[in-house]
Amino acid sequence: MRIEVLLARVLLLAFLLCSSLLPLLSKLRKPHQLRTLIVAKSNGSDSADVPDRLISALCYFYPFFDCIQYGKYVITQFYPVQAIVQPLVPAIRVFKSFPFNGFLVFLTLYFVVVRNPNFSKYVRFKTMQAVVLDVLLIFPDLLERGFNPKDGLGFDLIISLDSTVFLFLLVCLIYGSSCLLGQIPRLPIVAEAADRQVL
Repeated sequence: MRIEVLLARVLLLAFLLCSSLLPLLSKLRKPHQLRTLIVAKSNGSDSADVPDRLISALCYFYPFFDCIQYGKYVITQFYPVQAIVQPLVPAIRVFKSFPFNGFLVFLTLYFVVVRNPNFSKYVRFKTMQAVVLDVLLIFPDLLERGFNPKDGLGFDLIISLDSTVFLFLLVCLIYGSSCLLGQIPRLPIVAEAADRQVL
């Protein structure tokens, strides 16, 4: 069943890459245009509304819940990380209870939030950053499936990779939660891809 989810993610990654290349091709024909900055505005006020902030911050839980298996080494060895993750365990269990939950959440976030102009650009940008983070989880998953040693140096490399992926997404979750304060966290690499998708 995990193969179907992986295949669906690869197809969606191909779709996202193709759709993000179209604006680049159109820029070759048009004169240079100024980029518009995403401003934390919604409904004409100077800052994002509280519901917009809450939705934006909650979206970052999606890639974190999807990467929790990479934290198995870090969580068992470091109590502070375990203390951070422990309150989230019931939500993680619900998220992982059905194999297609991640895919369904992906489709919901992408088509209901990102592609919906009724949501503010602030919410759509944050949601797209979370979706791109989750799509990037394909690469460590593929690497782990193709290279799965049981001991030795290879096993140590897998532990390092898993721990790095988990800690990166934990930092993204914490940094992304600054949406609650109305700030606009721009994650490296991810923000550029999200900019291209949010129209």
